[in-house]
This record gives sequence, structure tokens and C-alpha cells, in this order.
Amino acid sequence: MDLDPGIYDRLVDDALRQAIERLDAAGLTAQIENVNPSSLPELVADVLSSWTRQGLELVGEKDREVAAALLADSMLRVIESLKGVSAAPLESPLTRLLAVEKLSPLGDPIQLGRPMTPLRDTVLMTNARGQPGVGREIKAEIHSADRIDLVLAFIRWTGIRDLVPSLERHVMGGGRLRVVTTTYTGSTELRALQALVDLGAEVKVSYDTGTTRLHAKAWHFHRRSGFSTVYIGSSNLTFSAHVTGLEWNVRAAEPRNPELISTFSRTFETYWADGHFEDFDADRFAAATTHQPLSSITSTPFDISPYPFQARMLEQLEADRLRGHLNNLVVAATGTGKTIVAGLDYRRLREQLDRARLLFVAHRSEILEQSRDTFRHVLRDGTFGELWVGGEKPSRWEHVFASIQSLSKSDVTNVDPRQFDVVIVDEFHHAAARSYEELLAHLQPLHLLGLTATPERADGLDILQWFDNRISVELRLWDALEQGLLAPFHYFGLHDATDLSTLTWRSGAYDVSELTSLYTAHDLRTSRIISEVNQKIGDPQAMRALGFCVSIAHAEHMAAAFLKSGINAKAITSRSPSQERASTLASLAAGDVQALFTVDLFNEGVDIPAIDVVLMLRPTESATVFLQQLGRGLRRAEGKDVLTVLDFVGDQRREFRFDLRYRRMLGRTRRELERDIEEDFPFLPAGCQVHLEPAASSIILRNIREALPTTWKRRVQELRELGDVSLSTFLAESGLDLEDIYRGGHSWTELRRAALVPTLEKLEGEEVIGRGVGRLLHVDDLDRIETYRTFLSQSSPPDASTFNTRDERRLHGLLLSLFGSKKKGLGSMEEVLERLWRHSEIRHELLDVLSILEERISRLHRPLDSSHRIPLQVHASYSREEILAAFGASTVSSPLPLQTGVYWHEESETDLFLVTINKSVKDYTPTTLYNDYAISNDLFHWESQSTTAIASETGQRYISHVAGDSKVALFVREAKEDFNGRTMPYFCAGHVTYVEHTGERPIAMTWRLKHSLPGDIYAAYRAAIA
Repeated sequence: MDLDPGIYDRLVDDALRQAIERLDAAGLTAQIENVNPSSLPELVADVLSSWTRQGLELVGEKDREVAAALLADSMLRVIESLKGVSAAPLESPLTRLLAVEKLSPLGDPIQLGRPMTPLRDTVLMTNARGQPGVGREIKAEIHSADRIDLVLAFIRWTGIRDLVPSLERHVMGGGRLRVVTTTYTGSTELRALQALVDLGAEVKVSYDTGTTRLHAKAWHFHRRSGFSTVYIGSSNLTFSAHVTGLEWNVRAAEPRNPELISTFSRTFETYWADGHFEDFDADRFAAATTHQPLSSITSTPFDISPYPFQARMLEQLEADRLRGHLNNLVVAATGTGKTIVAGLDYRRLREQLDRARLLFVAHRSEILEQSRDTFRHVLRDGTFGELWVGGEKPSRWEHVFASIQSLSKSDVTNVDPRQFDVVIVDEFHHAAARSYEELLAHLQPLHLLGLTATPERADGLDILQWFDNRISVELRLWDALEQGLLAPFHYFGLHDATDLSTLTWRSGAYDVSELTSLYTAHDLRTSRIISEVNQKIGDPQAMRALGFCVSIAHAEHMAAAFLKSGINAKAITSRSPSQERASTLASLAAGDVQALFTVDLFNEGVDIPAIDVVLMLRPTESATVFLQQLGRGLRRAEGKDVLTVLDFVGDQRREFRFDLRYRRMLGRTRRELERDIEEDFPFLPAGCQVHLEPAASSIILRNIREALPTTWKRRVQELRELGDVSLSTFLAESGLDLEDIYRGGHSWTELRRAALVPTLEKLEGEEVIGRGVGRLLHVDDLDRIETYRTFLSQSSPPDASTFNTRDERRLHGLLLSLFGSKKKGLGSMEEVLERLWRHSEIRHELLDVLSILEERISRLHRPLDSSHRIPLQVHASYSREEILAAFGASTVSSPLPLQTGVYWHEESETDLFLVTINKSVKDYTPTTLYNDYAISNDLFHWESQSTTAIASETGQRYISHVAGDSKVALFVREAKEDFNGRTMPYFCAGHVTYVEHTGERPIAMTWRLKHSLPGDIYAAYRAAIA
């Protein structure tokens, strides 16, 4: 055979190898890689299936049955040698089971309806002539289903009336029917949903009418027989979709598409458990679809529930307060629910404080009214809050929503400094203004919360002084995009053929005058910009663009050039009168002006939802400023499908760091970002695209790799130049992450010695312990950090005999992580401690690392064990060694070589589940995902080992653990290794209780968590975005 150019995915056999060897003569080459062991079952099964099919097709029909039996028998003999495989010989003559049917009272079989499409087949259904109709097949599928899950954006009466009798029989026979739908566009009919509820269906509805949110059309027919089927395609539950429409639907079956069926199930369970899909209520549905206003905030039949990322922001605020930070700044793009976060945060503070008098400050009456409504909704109190704006004044002075103008007019010094316990300031970037300065300097609240989308002001004035020079919580752009709260963006990185590498660099930025001269001296770059706008935008006359320039001269130059090219444009700068700014903004919103060019004016405080194009015409290194500029165009607006971003990239100096902006924009590590660029950004929120021109991609990749001393040689050189500095100082000066120091098995002590920094004499075994420090970078709870610090700060090895059980186990975990667990053990506790104390350089290095890790703490923790014998904290991260040591199952003298993900700890009567979500973080395939995932913040789906039967002692212990007075503790990690090849730690999700199960070998089980998962952890471990 000959191989044509193209992409393949085949295991290499002898024939294929010969074809590969002939490629040189044809001027071609082959890309070959070793097979990931996690992918072998599927790849080998495909090969064997192909061989079997080809072989049997070549045998005549007369002899085919005998050949099939011989082939099956040969394979069985091989398979039986593998432990745990359940297989039995085929009977002769060959027959097949078609159904197991119940008997009527007269003893006759009650026949099950059967679709015309064979249960094993995957087919594309188009309502074509000669092909069974989608509606007919769905009705036939209903008869034999044990339960049915249905996800449809639109459901109408004409689409379900023919199915009602079949669905009713299904429910009456004990089958479950679950339906998820939406109110989007008002297409779903109340009559249709009421009919489904009346026949016994469970219906949940997304009342979000602002975004599409759910546009799926799919059925899942669950069958305990192992022959579940799904229909996925374009057909909603409407008459035209099932009968007359030109609809395409794929029907897939479990035997040949198990991963697809499993993915459907995981995704549906995630939707079903998500709080934004609410139980159907006829009155609520009628109000939502006819736009009838509800009578009041408190009459709404639902609570505001935070999105996962908002829940994470609330947790970070609480964690910072526990560490003594009572003034906190929240940074999030406009339109992502900062006020909801503030309301939920205040609700929690009100529960904690003896008194919680509130002052909410903003600069516009509309913001104050909307914010008060949000707080009323969150607190379920329709009378909460008084306005102090315009002619309105408060009377009770307990919860005041005041404009800064009203406060200033009345002289803020007249307000008792301790009148308000909680002060919230919206659009906090205004706080550098004198009126805000006076207010903040005067008031003495217990808690100050600032909200802003733009923490860096154009005038350089500092607002972080009120927050210990720190940002407490910053929303990841990715999270808001995933939830559809912001407009998706299409980002184009375009090479502008400029060379900035020779320009002056001072105080972390290019010289503005030199940049201005380069950008305005000739029209080559400007012409390229206009050309790209015409190509990428399509119709520039309909765009509303905002361009960020390096200087006023540059902004005026760009406006003149665009105007000359026929695109109506203006420059708005700090020189522009306020009236001119306002009229120009109005012209942009109306579409009379297509482009505004500015320097920093629109970085902050200007909300223009209509902007659909952002032009980045200057090198912006600050990730915060970059996101502020991007955020100007991310507001959703009617008729706006996507934000287009054109970022013009030139050759940069080494000091300029592209990685800062992209890491913040995409929420990726530097190593992940490199791979994203190489692979054309395969994983982005729905609707988003990032495209880098080849030249721009090359510049950015080279910059990412060269801007920082990421290689060992360059790290050594960097430290040699800096001299004898602390680890934290080196990280700050070099821009490296702590993980970079330990990449490749190195350590800080080793780096200091290589850089000729004065150190103590190197002792044998230093490299082993140094690598062990790198295995402790996951430590993220204060309790463990303080305990480790207490151990390590002593001048001589601590006496382990004086420790209580909790501290002794924790010390075992520390030492096993540092030295690595060996099968024969590390020696006695005293011997290992003595060995560590001989390496005082490493011990002090670890103390430095613990101080850095302490600053990273951002979660709330609580003890796993109420008796405090097991030194683990819920929602902290642990190595396997630390977990086993904490239960007393592993010690330095007798390590436990656990090779599986389950362990029964008899002493505490606890089953430990050590779950890995993804078999490989480096290579994505649907089959590398385990069937373990978070259904919701409170529910987790887990599969037992493949040999576990329900009737087994282990299976019964799992199912009946509450009655048997045993416990189950869940530990989860995303993958075995991260992108640096470092073993990933487990996240302690805490104790769980049994909810339900299906199947066996393996048993698919649902568990309820005692403590809800944090928002970001749920987002990482969930099966789908709801």
C-alpha cells in the first residue's frame, strides 16, 4: 500500500512500516509517536475489530459461523489469561438475544417496541425518503427505555402531542422522564411543558433570556441492558423538526459509542444539578416568556445563586479576612456581577457581625438604585436600604446607598466615623479623587470593600493604598466568558513589521516619545492597520471601534489616517473638553462615528456596550491595563455577536513580556501557554478565537522563552548577577514562578551553589532532599505550614516521642514527601530526622519556601477529622504520602506502596478514594477521561474498580457505609502529572455519603459531599459547563 499526505491515527504494523519506509523516495516523511498506555485498549480493540470483520467477510457464508466460533474461542483463551476479565465461550449454533420481556397475567410476553434502526448502529437521520422518520424512531425508543433524559432549547405542543401517550405509559410504568429546556426567544410553549409535568415528567428551565445559554437538542434513552441510545442534532420538539423539516440528527448506540453515551450522561447530570436550571413553575414561566414584571423583588420564587467563579471570589474574600486583611479590592470586568458578589459577601458579613450597618457609595443614581435592588434580592428583603441621592435622604441610617455627590455636599465629616460597619465603594478607581479621599480617610468601618473593573488609573494615582497595596480578588476572564456573561472575542495577533528592540526601555516601559516617532513617522504601519481593519471587520462603516494609542500625537495621527481612508474617526484625549467627549461617545453609540482613538482615557470608567472592535496599537505589557482595554469591548449588547480585537505586534526588547497578558487573559501557566500557541489555542471558551499570524506567533513564542531565565544556565547567570539575595527577592527580580526553581529536579540551594553564592559544604544526599522540596510546593493551608515551620525551625532534630498522634503523623508525611517513599523504608524516625538536620541549607530553604506558600493561601479550610487525630484539612492539597501518613497507614520505616485509587483504612473505618479525573493532561482524547466527575458543587460521580460487584463485601460497604458506621473520604486531582512532569497533588474534598448507584463491575456511584466544592475546583472537575 502507498500512503497519501494527510493525518492518520493507526497502530503501526509490518505492512504500514514498509509503506513508511518508502516515503523518503516520494519526498514525504512520517510523524510517529509512542502510544500512551491509557489509549491502548481503544486502539487495539479497533485493530482487532477490523481484523475480525475483514476475516469473516472473506469466509463464505456457509463456513462463516464455524470460523466465527473458532476465532472467538482463540481470542477467549488469550483473554482468560488476563486477571479480572469476565468472558465466556459462545454457544453453538450462534444465536443472539433480542429482548427480555415481561409476561402478562395470561403468561404471554408483553412485547417491547423496537426502533427500525438496529440498536448497535450509528446513523445520520435526515427525514429522507426510505429512512424512518426521527419522530417515529423516538416514539419506538420510548417503549424499551428504563429512563429518558431530554435536553431541548425549544418545546412546542405540536411537537409533543403525538408522543404524550408513549411518554405517559413510560412514566406510569415506573420510568423516569427528565426534561431540560429554556425560555430563550420565547419559543417554548407553556402548554407543552404543563402537559409534560401533568404526565409525570420532571422539568427544569433556564430563565436566562439574555443569552442563548442552552441550544442543544438531544434525547438519551437509558437501558440497563447496556444498549442505551442517544439522538443528537438539530431537531427541537416541534412538528416541523420531527416531520417536515430538513433536520439532521445523529443516532448513536452504547455498544459502539460508549464514550459519547457517557459524555451525554455526565453533561446532563451537570445541567440537572446546576442551580441556574430551575424547577418548572407555570407562573414564573408565563412571566418570563411574556415579559410580565414580577410584583416585587421578594415575590420572586428563587434565590440568587452565585456562578462557580463568583463562589470562588467569595471564598477568597473570606480567606483574606481570616488572615487579617479587612480592606479588600475586587477586580472584575463590567457586567460580570460584581454587585451580586458584594451583596452575597455582605449577607455573610451580616451573619458574622453583631451589627452590620452598610454604606454603599457610587457616583450615579442608576448604579445606586440597581445596587439596592440587587441587595434586596440577595437578602430577600424588599425594604432593605435607603437612597441618599438627589432629593432623597435616609431616615434610619442603617443601610444607606449614597452618591459621592450627596456625601460631599453634606460634608462627610458630619458623619460619625464609626456609623457604618461595612463600606462598599463601587467603581473604586474614582477613589483617587479628592471627594473619595476625604470620605475614606474619615470613615472607620470594620470592613471596606472596593469594586472596580480598572484598578490601574491613567493618571498613575494609586488606589491600592487603601488595601495594603494588594488586590484581594481578581476575576479570571475565562470564567465569565464560559458563563456567557461577556461577549465572546476573536483576537488577532498581527505582525506590524516594526522593530522596537532598539528603543529605550526605562522604568519597565518603552520611551513614549521614541514610540510616537516610530509610529507616526511614516504611513507603512498605519496603512497596514487600515488594511487589516478592512479585511477582518468586513464592513468598517458599521463598526464601533476603540483604538488605544501610545500618545496624544499618535491618537490624532490615527484618527486623521482613518478619516482620510473614508472611516469616520475622532481622537479623544485628556485635552478634549468634557462636552466634546460626551458628544463623541454619543456619536459612536449612534453609529455616526466608527472609530475613537485615545491613549488611556477609556481604560477606565467608561461603559460603552456597543463597542465591537478594539484596536491595540501600542505595546502594553501590564496585564491589568491589557485586560482593562479588552474589557471596554466585552460588554454584551443587542445585535453584537462578538468582539473583534486586532493587536499589532512588533519585534520587542527582551524585557517586554508577552506572557503576562496572555496568561491573565486565558488563565494559563507559561508552559501551557507555549503549547497553546504551538497548537493554535485548542481550548477556549465557546465562541472565542485566538489567531496569531505566523510572524506574530514566532515573535511571541520567542519572547516567552527568552524574556525570563527559564533554562538552568540562565537562572544561574541571573542569580550570579543579583548576588546573595533571598529566594523571594530572586523570584520578584527575575519574574520566575516558584515552580520554575524546582523544574528539572533542581533546588534553590543547588542554584545558589552553582551561582557561586556562599553556601555551606555540600553533603551527600543533598540532591535527593532538594528534589523533595519541589514535591511540597502544593502545601496550601496555614495549619500545615505552621506545623512544618515549628518542626523545621528547631536547631536540633525534634524528639518524636514527645509528639501527639496528629503531629507525629504529619511529620511522617513531611519526611516521606522530602525523601521519597522507598519500599524498604527510610529508617527510623530518629535516623531520618538526623539526616535532614545535617542538611541545614535545605532545611532553611524549605522554611523560605513555606513563607512564600503562606502568601498564596486563598481557601477556607476546616479539619477533616473532628477528633483531630487525622491531620488533614478539607479543601487543602496533599501528596499521596501525606494522605496515607495522616491516617497512620504509612510511616518512614514502613511506607505503604499503594498502587490503586482505593484504600480501606481499618483503624478509622474509612474508605479512601484517590481519584484522578484525567489519565493524561498532555494528550486529549475522550477515552483518556475517567468516569469520575463533579455533578455539582455537592454531588460527585465515581466509578469503583472494574472488578467490584454490588454483592461483594467492598460493594456492600460502599453502599451501606452509613448503616455500617464507616466513612468515605474523597481526594481528587486533575491528572497524574502537570505540564512540568511533576506529580500532581490531591485536593481533599472531604467526607462523602452514598446517594445512589447503577450497574456493577464497575459500580457507578453518586456521592454527596459534606462540604461543597469551591467554585474553581468544581469548574475544573465538572463534566460540562451549565
